Amino acid sequence: MRLCVSVFIVSLLAAPLLAEPDTAASEQSQLFWGDTHLHTNNSFDAFLNRNMTADPATAYRYAKGLPVIHPFHRARVQIETPLDFLVIADHAEYLGVIRHIVEKGIPREGLGLIDRIVAWRAQGLIRGAVEDDEGGALFTSFLPDTQDVETAAANPPKAAIPNAEIMQRTTWQEAIQIADAHNQPGTFTALIGWEWSSIPAGANLHRVVFTSSDASVASQYQPWSSADSMYPEDLWAWLDETSKQTGAEFVAIPHNSNISKGYMFGETSLRGEPIGPEYAQTRARWEPVVEATQIKGDSETHPVVSPDDPFADFETYTHYIQQNPPPYEPGAGDYVRSALLRGLAIEEKIGFNPYRFGLIGSTDAHSGVPSAEEPNFWGKMARDSIPENKQTTRRGVEGPTGWTMSASGLAAVWAPENTRGALLEAFRRREVYATTGPRIVVRVFGGWNFGAADAEAPQLAEVGYAGGVPMGADLPAREGDGAPRFLVHAAKDPKSAHLDRVQMVKGWIDAAGATHEHVHDLVWSGDRVANVSGSVPAVGNTVDTETGTYTNDLGAATLAAVWEDPAFDPSQNAFYYVRVLEIPTPRHSVGDALALGLDPKAIEGPWWIQERAYTSPIWYRAAP
Repeated sequence: MRLCVSVFIVSLLAAPLLAEPDTAASEQSQLFWGDTHLHTNNSFDAFLNRNMTADPATAYRYAKGLPVIHPFHRARVQIETPLDFLVIADHAEYLGVIRHIVEKGIPREGLGLIDRIVAWRAQGLIRGAVEDDEGGALFTSFLPDTQDVETAAANPPKAAIPNAEIMQRTTWQEAIQIADAHNQPGTFTALIGWEWSSIPAGANLHRVVFTSSDASVASQYQPWSSADSMYPEDLWAWLDETSKQTGAEFVAIPHNSNISKGYMFGETSLRGEPIGPEYAQTRARWEPVVEATQIKGDSETHPVVSPDDPFADFETYTHYIQQNPPPYEPGAGDYVRSALLRGLAIEEKIGFNPYRFGLIGSTDAHSGVPSAEEPNFWGKMARDSIPENKQTTRRGVEGPTGWTMSASGLAAVWAPENTRGALLEAFRRREVYATTGPRIVVRVFGGWNFGAADAEAPQLAEVGYAGGVPMGADLPAREGDGAPRFLVHAAKDPKSAHLDRVQMVKGWIDAAGATHEHVHDLVWSGDRVANVSGSVPAVGNTVDTETGTYTNDLGAATLAAVWEDPAFDPSQNAFYYVRVLEIPTPRHSVGDALALGLDPKAIEGPWWIQERAYTSPIWYRAAP
């Protein structure tokens, strides 16, 4: 192992790995793993893509580690490592409607003659499409078919199915009762939630919303949907009003900013208005975290916005969700890192940062089975679960295949206990992080006085909390004339690959208002030597495409460092977050190719993947 000049002290530990390498006395020392973004057969697109049986109860059982029947191929499936918590985030739009129509028909109460005719026709169309396996084509008909984002946003789509509201209310009341039945405080947390799926002209502005409340509170409202409004600020206003009326606490999580056409993290609101202090503070209140990685691609960064980052081109997803989509055009408004930089610039102008968020991962699986394990990946849609279907596009849809997506991701939460309230509070203070699937354990603390012995402290978290702040927080007031120091510890998933390296991603704004970013290699495995710019060569690759296996001959079980920023300027606002990389491992497409008798190197997409973790940032604010 070699160090770059900015590392204050480093320790590479090769001891046998435990699930949590430190036994901190701090009450925030427990690490919980979950998925905040899973769809069941109550989501219209999930049902139309052959998930007709994996309901919320099935999803909770699978997440807890019980075997379930897969909704497409009907084989018994089981998660390798159970989750600690789960948010079932079915679309508020047409919530349970397609399932209700197929199973029970459209309720006829209160319908006049014309509506009865419309209902009869809609019922026949939907049932026929499902029975003839034409659900994919019907799903496509629900997608946006315009190109003008601003006009589409001002004209939210209305339900064309009579009595859709009745079916949605019935589904919601059933779903929240099932969540309460599966919630086991301290053991497994079933968080009540849904997805608000605004997508004007294919600009993905979706948010997952979850609450710490139980069914008795959630029964007092119906989830806000994009049929009510496509504007995020209207969602926030509804959350505020509903919170005041019911006492419910909410968190909203943007996802798939990578396909937002630049609107997720814009320099103006969706209405085209400048971002002011009220907008910025409201957004930061309701959206303390963003989903940085999931099955439909990684949203951390992109080579277009981070051209000097050799790891920026990772699981890039280039398919807008619309009919006749335009070519993919990535931009600063689409990616997390550039949004964090843009937040610094906006704060400089208005005094508040709207993009001061933490990072998590989740799956967005529509199969009812939260599948973030690359060797145990059941696809995004239920029909994507078998190799024959992964190699082709869905019927009636041009664009992605099952091989253009990977098994990602997970939300990691540092909290005192596994309960609804404790988890929501951890999201609010952003003491959370993202992984692309493996359960890489990461700690990062920022302070001013961490020293040489701290990287090897047996009570690492206790030292970290006592001497600084955790991920998601602001650095404490500056002490003396020194630069900030960051205590970082990463440990591999015992069931996954060794670690390649630990990096610090720094973003800052200079006196002229220009933003900058730099990725520092802090500590790495082996005897590689950094070049003059501080970059470390690739770790190597043991993936064998003839067998679909790899070895842990490379990498390290744990990596730790105390890093001091070598270019710190106390007059410049900045953020710092940690990225941890595994050594390369086989992608799920390798196993599929081998099973089909194909050459893994010749199929669509990469044949190996370098899994990773992203922590929430720590911010430095210059003294006024």
